[in-house]
Amino acid sequence: MDSFWSAISSWLFLQNAICGGVLTSLVCGVIGPFVHVRQIGYVAGAIAHTVLGGMGIACYLGKSPLLGAMIAAIFSAVIIGWVSLFHREREDSIINSLWAAGMALGIIFIYKTPGYDAQLLSYLFGNILMVSNEDLLLMGILVGVVCLFVYLFYPVLLAISFDENFAKIRGIRVGFYYIMLLILVAITTVLLVQIVGLILVITLLILPSAISAQFFRSLPMIIVMAILVGMFFTELGIYFSYLLNFPTGPTIILLITLVYLTIIAGDYLLKFRVRKRL
Repeated sequence: MDSFWSAISSWLFLQNAICGGVLTSLVCGVIGPFVHVRQIGYVAGAIAHTVLGGMGIACYLGKSPLLGAMIAAIFSAVIIGWVSLFHREREDSIINSLWAAGMALGIIFIYKTPGYDAQLLSYLFGNILMVSNEDLLLMGILVGVVCLFVYLFYPVLLAISFDENFAKIRGIRVGFYYIMLLILVAITTVLLVQIVGLILVITLLILPSAISAQFFRSLPMIIVMAILVGMFFTELGIYFSYLLNFPTGPTIILLITLVYLTIIAGDYLLKFRVRKRL
């Protein structure tokens, strides 16, 4: 433990990794509960996979992969939101096609990029230890935007997440705010790609909220606890990856997943015993 604290005080990349984990947990804890409550994790998955296409095209054109990821994520969020609202019978097909096309485009353009930027493939698996000061600044801005939006429109987001029909009766523009929620998910996804990679992004977005929802029913409490759960496991994952020389992103996700499955199993056994007694 002492060597870990010594390494933190000596190495800037570890300090950036810890700060990146905190910022990631903040944005996930704020937006993740709405994804969990509205049960749109599969939508977030499709958005995450289209990100790779935007990254590949941007890299091929010599632009910033992050810029390409942002454009692709927002574009796919708008398309998926529009289809979900007006062509729900085709929702699965559209989402699956965007999912597949995004991955395919990304791999093709990565392969065709002159010099073959192997570092771009790290976005598939993530490397929190590569977060730079510029990345932290951008993350801070995105966290501020997401938190401000949720703060300003919290009652509306609450209404469209729990009872869409009631929101329509109250005159709320459900379609507009639903698409804005998906855009927030898209921005969050792009942020997380920097930290845990494309393959792992959905787990970190959803599981802290799912764990918190097992113990609390109030959405504000779920948000607060999701932030704390995300921070705890992110920093714990960094520590164990340092101690055991494991890749950091997968270590974080494995810890969260094991805890979530343990909680679910414990809840199932408790309910089973109660039913058996009755």
